[in-house]
Amino acid sequence: MSGVIRVVVADDQPVVRQGFAAMLGADPGVAVVGEAGDGLALVELVTRLRPDVALVDVRMPGTDGLTATERLAAAGLLGPGRTQVVVLTTFDLDEYVDRALRAGAAAFLLKTLTHEQLRDAVRVVAAGEQLLAPAATRRLIGRYLARAAVDPAVPAEAARRLSVLTERELGVLRLLAAGLSNAEIAATLVITEHTVKTHVARVLAKTGTRDRTQAVVLAFDARLVSPAG
Repeated sequence: MSGVIRVVVADDQPVVRQGFAAMLGADPGVAVVGEAGDGLALVELVTRLRPDVALVDVRMPGTDGLTATERLAAAGLLGPGRTQVVVLTTFDLDEYVDRALRAGAAAFLLKTLTHEQLRDAVRVVAAGEQLLAPAATRRLIGRYLARAAVDPAVPAEAARRLSVLTERELGVLRLLAAGLSNAEIAATLVITEHTVKTHVARVLAKTGTRDRTQAVVLAFDARLVSPAG
């Protein structure tokens, strides 16, 4: 199993759940190690199996997918090097995006995605990156944060947390918020990918954010960037 991405799938509809499992199972680099029909079962599976990635439906009976994600985050089980959550939903609702990202989800995708997009999403988040592209995810994030950006209740604390960053680290954070990968950031700044990873690690440590997504949300909260770019 060395090098194989271990995935669990949580959806209350068996046909959908099995469909995603079959799509991923066709990839020799991915192993579906468990399935769950509700949020409580998902929490138990992730706690016991510690998969690389969890595909999580939003609306499930009892404990929904977002609540389950929040519980896993509170238990310290989410993030790079642990389990990365990909939230999948048929509902294009802004509040889901905000709650999912703040809970620690690595990606928020609609169920209309193709096999290739699902496979790519799993590989991206398993590598420790947050999926702020494709365009659908950027649009959803941007639409929510456009409102948050003009909300006078947005805390000044966000700006204070970013004040400890160097100009280079702020530049890297801006590019993260634009949805660029490590390789794209390296090419833009003419530095190595290793250097990008070092800068990202320092951003997370200095701001006290759990992962790249949380850092990007903080950047929007502090108005370092706007949804329009």
